[in-house]
Amino acid sequence: AMDDRSFGAFLVVFCLPNLVPLPPGATFILGLPLVFIACQMAFSRLDTIWLPKRLRDYAFDNKAFSAVLDKFIPWMNKAERIIKPRLFNGNRMIERVLGIFALILAIIVFLPIPLGNMGPSLALALMGLGMTERDGVIMWLGVIIGVIFSVIVSYVGYEIITTVIPYIISQIPYYWHLFLNFFG
Repeated sequence: AMDDRSFGAFLVVFCLPNLVPLPPGATFILGLPLVFIACQMAFSRLDTIWLPKRLRDYAFDNKAFSAVLDKFIPWMNKAERIIKPRLFNGNRMIERVLGIFALILAIIVFLPIPLGNMGPSLALALMGLGMTERDGVIMWLGVIIGVIFSVIVSYVGYEIITTVIPYIISQIPYYWHLFLNFFG
């Protein structure tokens, strides 16, 4: 039903749970579908997302689905005032480049970084929402937020590698000596 907009819709669906603080390990489970979707966006020759047969044939319980829709519709009515088709180029090459960037963000979401999943998930959700609704402004806002969070995560990672890890390594002889004295 979504055809060429399925990538964006699936990005939004799988980003929503990542927009809240999650316990360790949850980002691994919730980030994996994002990596799967982003890989297809970037490298697939298909215009729609490919899902395993078991997922394609999955059916929601009508009561549960109706309950979710009842909660979701008021939010969508508010969002529709802001989101509208504008400044969107549905070029497949742009979608592939966005897919590569989405893959980078999905990998960041996938990593076990405390609170590191919310910013990239917000960026991916906005990119997906923009793609689904053909709103280039929202989509590029997601890209900008994604670039900002990618820079932040890269900087924090660089600092950990260049400062924290060498400090921990420098402390090993001291603690090894304490350990040996404790037992000796």
